[in-house]
Amino acid sequence: MKSSHSSAPRRHLAMRLITVAAAAVVSTSALAAGQVTGAGSTWVYPLVAKWAATYAKETGIQINYQPIGSGGGIQQIKAGTVAFGASDMPLTPQVLGENHLIQFPTAIAGEDIVYNLPGVKAGELLLTGPVIADIYLAKITHWNDPAIQKLNPGLHLPDMAISVVHRSDGSGTTFTFANYLSKVSPEWKQKVGANTSIAWPTGLGGKGNQGVASYVQRIRGSIGYVEYAYILENQMKYARMINSAGKVVSPSLQGFQAAAANVDFTKVQDFYVILTDQPGAKSWPISGCTWQILRTAAPKSVNEPVTKFFLWGFTHGQAMARSIAFGPLPTSTVRAIEAYWKRNLGI
Repeated sequence: MKSSHSSAPRRHLAMRLITVAAAAVVSTSALAAGQVTGAGSTWVYPLVAKWAATYAKETGIQINYQPIGSGGGIQQIKAGTVAFGASDMPLTPQVLGENHLIQFPTAIAGEDIVYNLPGVKAGELLLTGPVIADIYLAKITHWNDPAIQKLNPGLHLPDMAISVVHRSDGSGTTFTFANYLSKVSPEWKQKVGANTSIAWPTGLGGKGNQGVASYVQRIRGSIGYVEYAYILENQMKYARMINSAGKVVSPSLQGFQAAAANVDFTKVQDFYVILTDQPGAKSWPISGCTWQILRTAAPKSVNEPVTKFFLWGFTHGQAMARSIAFGPLPTSTVRAIEAYWKRNLGI
């Protein structure tokens, strides 16, 4: 006679499988019942939040988006715990293929350096990529350093220590920032490089764009990097920069779009593009984009509500995007995205 203990593990495994299957059904039903889950980029959060509020009023469908950072968004979509993940760092076609994922762009935007410097107003401070890299490498440690003073001869810069603020979480904003610094500073490229998470040489970490913005607002002498919508929302002091054409530029929607004009999204595999340090007199040097990531293996009932929401945003949400300095995608790119969905998702 077989021991009853030998069948216990099998019963336990069967119960676990039933529980997992039930959870999958509940997840799919929740989507069908009018809720779509997403997570990731804090950069794109202001735009998704605006779109989601209006979309819910018009359709009754709730978009439950958690701004946990691009690194978290990538992890969650890989795990299948959300319907879509958002990242400001595009995944390479190889990584997408290996993980049965696809990605598509959402909007063009940019980020800038913000500071808390007594006596210096918004837009008065001028910086270059190499100087910013040296600040974040802890080579420039005071605001009246000769390298900063040389760029700002008419500005009184105090003998005050620079408090560096960066992201503490896995962040596409960090990737974009570090990617730009890697292009303009060989030392940064060699010692630090670019990714959603990096080994910071110095500084204090804040969670999300919100966390960095909050620290910079509170700490005198601080410097940080945030997405432009957060600068507008919090009325923060921002720097002007010298771009790759040697021109002094201020952050603006026009500058982000000028950078994006150098790239044709429709001719790039899986929409993989990097918009930092683009040529052109009007191009903003730290421009970027946000991508939404979907699982090709997810059922149509999961993916279709996501594509419907973003197609609505592309076609009906552009005025809202412009109001917070997110650049709309060209019509040709939207059509390419629709064809991409049909080809890879059958939607």
